[in-house]
Order: sequence, then structure tokens, then C-alpha cells
Amino acid sequence: MKKNKRVRQEELKARIEQMPFTTDEELAKSFGVSIQTIRLDRMEMGIPELRERIKSVATQEWNETVKALPVEEIIGEVVDLELDDRAISILDIRPEHVFSRNHIARGHHLFAQANSLAVALINDELALTARSTIHFSRPVKLGERVVAKATAKGEDGKGRTIVNVHSFVGNEEVFAGTFEMYRSNQ
Repeated sequence: MKKNKRVRQEELKARIEQMPFTTDEELAKSFGVSIQTIRLDRMEMGIPELRERIKSVATQEWNETVKALPVEEIIGEVVDLELDDRAISILDIRPEHVFSRNHIARGHHLFAQANSLAVALINDELALTARSTIHFSRPVKLGERVVAKATAKGEDGKGRTIVNVHSFVGNEEVFAGTFEMYRSNQ
């Protein structure tokens, strides 16, 4: 049974407040309505689209937190960050990220997302990648959303911070990397 518009909009607003990074597609499926209905509901209530919600959260929270590089230089949208502990970013694969003939994402975009997240994680004015070991598990395609999760794993014997990054499309890992991060305060 479909809910009336007022009830649906109240529930939609509550859901977005609880999970601001939920897509219109996920909401449409959850409410059993079209994506267009969700978009119209959001517009009527003045709720911005996902990309704007992500940017808003990232700009408010990370501009003052990230030390090693400006937030706008991070590849992808940062959605969680605890310096020297963990970080998460989202990258939607768009036409400028893929090869035109097969619509597969260029590997350097996935690497850049992971590497910039590793840099952003470091609680220092200067953080540089000293070395990285990476593995691509499968090609990422146009339209897919890549969620990168970085975790600081402590220091190696040379005073460098080790950061592991795992990137996923849905629940499937598509990229893994270990980054040795040089810090100016070490």
C-alpha cells in the first residue's frame, strides 16, 4: 500500500536526516515510488540532491580538520574523517573518469582517490606518500560508486605511518592499497 504524499515526505525527510548519503534510487526503491517522485518530494521540501548534501557535510566538517592538503584536492567526497585513525570517501565514476571505448574507469582515478584519502588522514601539515603497494581486483565501470575506506595502522620501523585503503563498489572490493606515509613531524 502506497503512503500518501504528506506521510511519505515526512518519512523521506527523517530518512535523509538519519542517512544523508542515501541515493534517490535507494529511496525510490525503499518507498516503492519512482526516482522522479523522490526528486520532486526533495525539491518541494528544499532538500538538496546527494552530491550537494555530501559537499555540505564535507565543507563544514573537513575544511578545519584536514591539515595535509586542501579538502578540494581530495579525489572523491570525504564523508568520514578521524585524523590518524580512519577516513571514508565516495567517488562516482563519471564519463571523464573512463576510457571512451569500453567505459572502464582509468586506474589512476582509483589510485588518486585512495592516495589522497591516505594523505588527508595524516594529522600533519606535510604528508607525502613514500611508497605504496596496490592491487586492482576488478574493473570499475561508468556509473558505479566507489567507496574508499582508509585506516591508519601505526608506524613502520622508519617512523612512517602505514595506511591501508580498501575501495568497494557495493560490497565488492575493487582496489586495495598500503601506503607508507612520510610526515614532517617525524
